[in-house]
Amino acid sequence: MDYAKHIQKAEEAARRKNYDFAVELYQQLLELDADQGDARAGLRRVLKLRHEAKKGSRLLRALSGAGPLAVAKTMRKAGRLDAAIKSAEQYLASNPLDVDANLFLGEALEAGEYYKSACAVYEFIAEIAPKNPEGLKRAGAMMYQLGEHEKALDYYERALEADPRDQDALKQRKNLAAETALTKRRDDQVAHSREQIKDKDTARELERATRLHKSDDELREDLERLEARYAESPSDADLMVAMADVLEKLKEHEAALDLVERACDYRKDSPELAARRRKLREKVLKRGIAKADRLGDTEKANRLEQELLAFQLEALREEVRLRPGDAALRLELGRGLARTGELDAAVAEFQRAVDDPRVGLDALCQLGGAFQQKGFLDLAKKNYERALSGSSGTDARSKEILYNLGSIAEAEGQPDEARARFARIFEIDIGYKDVAEKMEHYK
Repeated sequence: MDYAKHIQKAEEAARRKNYDFAVELYQQLLELDADQGDARAGLRRVLKLRHEAKKGSRLLRALSGAGPLAVAKTMRKAGRLDAAIKSAEQYLASNPLDVDANLFLGEALEAGEYYKSACAVYEFIAEIAPKNPEGLKRAGAMMYQLGEHEKALDYYERALEADPRDQDALKQRKNLAAETALTKRRDDQVAHSREQIKDKDTARELERATRLHKSDDELREDLERLEARYAESPSDADLMVAMADVLEKLKEHEAALDLVERACDYRKDSPELAARRRKLREKVLKRGIAKADRLGDTEKANRLEQELLAFQLEALREEVRLRPGDAALRLELGRGLARTGELDAAVAEFQRAVDDPRVGLDALCQLGGAFQQKGFLDLAKKNYERALSGSSGTDARSKEILYNLGSIAEAEGQPDEARARFARIFEIDIGYKDVAEKMEHYK
């Protein structure tokens, strides 16, 4: 299919202000390929234009889309990313400027490895909410993922303009600035070396070997060479991993998983291979769930979802055994345990992660949530307060903490404190959850 031709057709419809037809064309393209970044970006632009052209109550539009957004969040928690993406787009068709909903969509696309589409959404957030550091940071991360390092650096700079105290943006900007400088020096060295290479065939082979993005035909050639070497050394785990790398780039995830599992048999205590096996197995199962959803096979989707949850927990436990000091892994394991209702075990993992500066704030939030679910509201409040003191006060995490603290105050019969918590959210984001209704109640 000629995607460029259809995108051009959609752009022409938008120029004629035939927004509904343009939206339909972009949606058709994304049904065929969810990672069509140009189509995802075009859809965002047209939805914004249509929104600005239409009159009507913002509240009514939000209410009309509330159902799909709730479904999207449920699907995301269940690991059904394609269904979550589709429902989020349904909501955004009526509420295209909802920053939190766009962030949700971008994160779902990113989790599904639709990186070009995720980047398009994050760039749109940067356009409509230039003071939102979360959107700018995610745009930077996606630009880095796509190899656009200078653009990534620019987004992190803009994130710091929005929030100069953002530690994550400061760290990423520092790393990117150093990496960009190093890359430039390497490029200069490569350019100088090429001038000295007389054999053009050798130069072409070197360039091909070091190029990050290869065509499918080039990847197939690489795979054939690796397979020939593997036939002579069938117990070489490095060759198995190298072939898995190529197969993953070719999107043959089941075959890649088979090779990584074989490599794990030879290196049973390798945390790197254990992590690689988990990510590939997750990818295979998630794609199976997405396919079942598309075919309407709910029974199979539910079965694969349960299989995914069970596998994730088993794999994370094994990785924690191999890397007991990795707080990020413990945090991830704790989240998985909390999702399956194993709250005591989840609390234990969160408590082991809170002292790590990289994940400590997230661990405190999760610990507060686990205590809240168990009914220990005083302990939940204590951990939420600690997490809030280390947050910016305006980011997505802060709003979630404030909302939870407001809910605890309500449960404890403290309306003044509840109103104060909700008011802090109301000041910066009137559309967050049901905060507007809460404020009306306490007025």
